[in-house]
Amino acid sequence: MENGKKKRILVIEDEAHIAEGIELNLAIQGYDVQVAPDGVMGLEIWRSWSPDLIVLDVMLPMIDGFSVLRTIRADDEKLPVLILSAKSSVEDKVHGLRCGVDDYLAKPFDLDEFLLRVKRLIARGTWSADKKMISPFSGSESSGAEEVSGINPHKDDFHGHSSSISEPFSGDSYSFGENTVNFITCEALGHGGKIVLTEQEIKLLKLFIANRGRPVSRKDLLEAGWGYSSDTSTRTLDNFMVRFRKYFEKNPRKPQYFKSRRSVGYIFEHDN
Repeated sequence: MENGKKKRILVIEDEAHIAEGIELNLAIQGYDVQVAPDGVMGLEIWRSWSPDLIVLDVMLPMIDGFSVLRTIRADDEKLPVLILSAKSSVEDKVHGLRCGVDDYLAKPFDLDEFLLRVKRLIARGTWSADKKMISPFSGSESSGAEEVSGINPHKDDFHGHSSSISEPFSGDSYSFGENTVNFITCEALGHGGKIVLTEQEIKLLKLFIANRGRPVSRKDLLEAGWGYSSDTSTRTLDNFMVRFRKYFEKNPRKPQYFKSRRSVGYIFEHDN
């Protein structure tokens, strides 16, 4: 591998014999591989391990592959994801593409073709990462981008940001309506049942709770929630709001808690 550092590949596959074969052949190619047998464990490894590529099955226990993919894409729009699935209809492939998959390979598959696709996706991801290291905010050409964004591109935490929003909620749990969020286990109980929350979802929920009843601008949410990234857009933020409404609202089309404020941003409303 380049620079002596192995590229990390997370394989989320519940069929043990397939997972073992993939793991062995990827290891032979010099990759560092971890395997998850279900969607929940896959998301846990993804959060903690930061893989360079994910190989993802669709029909998984706990959480299906498309749901796993949507969760990943809400946080990371660039991480290469290759779906391996027995679901090979045009409709399935189109659905995968809409969810944000980079490549889709039907089972049974040819090993050489699979390894070539993996190599191509890894190379693409490496190129994208290298390109991001040449920051669009560095040097004399960056000033315009900073002025347009109005956001400090070097901010990497909540502390000391220039907006007027409050620091994130620091409690272990929070309840509103029929919903309870456990910030220790990164889980929530909503009207639809148990929900496994991503790190970014937890971060935004803490911000909304701390600023309950106060409209928060998109700019402030992007600055405080992401520290700003050139890959983060208001569309990403909108996707989180759609997810929160799906998780916590009885009627997502008429939200009670997570509301939009035209020309302002969003507001979390909940009376104690």
